[in-house]
Amino acid sequence: MNFLQPIGHVVLDFLATAGRLTLFALAGVVQCFRPPFYGRMIVRQMVEIGYFSLPVVGLTAIFTGMVLALQSYTGFARFSAEAAIANVVVVAVTRELGPVLAGLMVAGRVGAAMAAEIGTMRVTEQIDALTTLSTNPMKYLVAPRLIAGVAMMPILVLIADIIGVLGGFLVASYKLGFNPANYLQSTWDFMEAEDVVSGLVKAAVFGFIVTLMGCYHGYTSRGGAQGVGAATTNAVVTASILILCFDYILTEMFFAGK
Repeated sequence: MNFLQPIGHVVLDFLATAGRLTLFALAGVVQCFRPPFYGRMIVRQMVEIGYFSLPVVGLTAIFTGMVLALQSYTGFARFSAEAAIANVVVVAVTRELGPVLAGLMVAGRVGAAMAAEIGTMRVTEQIDALTTLSTNPMKYLVAPRLIAGVAMMPILVLIADIIGVLGGFLVASYKLGFNPANYLQSTWDFMEAEDVVSGLVKAAVFGFIVTLMGCYHGYTSRGGAQGVGAATTNAVVTASILILCFDYILTEMFFAGK
């Protein structure tokens, strides 16, 4: 039975980590609703997550929309269904590509930065200093980031949706020869509020995941500079995996019966 020992260790380690993460998330969420509220920290994190992520999210969205229009035209031209390109672009961007790609980009930029910042504070004992000064680290460090992530990700995704649809429009109009007015009208007619709302709900969940992973791995990092580096890597990897997992779960919840 010795060959079962490694499997048991992996399972037990996974359950222990899941338990610690759940307790950390619950503690962070509780602190989001308890005074005092550090408004300056919340605004600072909103600017960091939202405003400074706009360039990378915008570039990702516009090129995604452009490539999607090109690839859709290549496939639909075989069946003389080029008119459906506008419909495919708006549905794919608003439902899936906008939230997921924005979440992954923010995970790589913001999640890593959060893990590195909080991890550095942990290994240099600044978090212990906060506790000594009667400041709750969960309230001061984690709660503002969770609030900012949940608040700013839907705004980022809404902008990404607009830019992604614009990218598809530019390619369709100026490269593929579509009539601009007809393309825009087709996009407007086919777009439904549920598609946009589902994407924004996903964005809020992804924002919570990204900030939670960055805070958790930074907060629990150990071992000096090497530990901070490992925490940064783990934050990005786990956030990316969880984004893809919850993307499927939320899609199943929104569209399984249709």
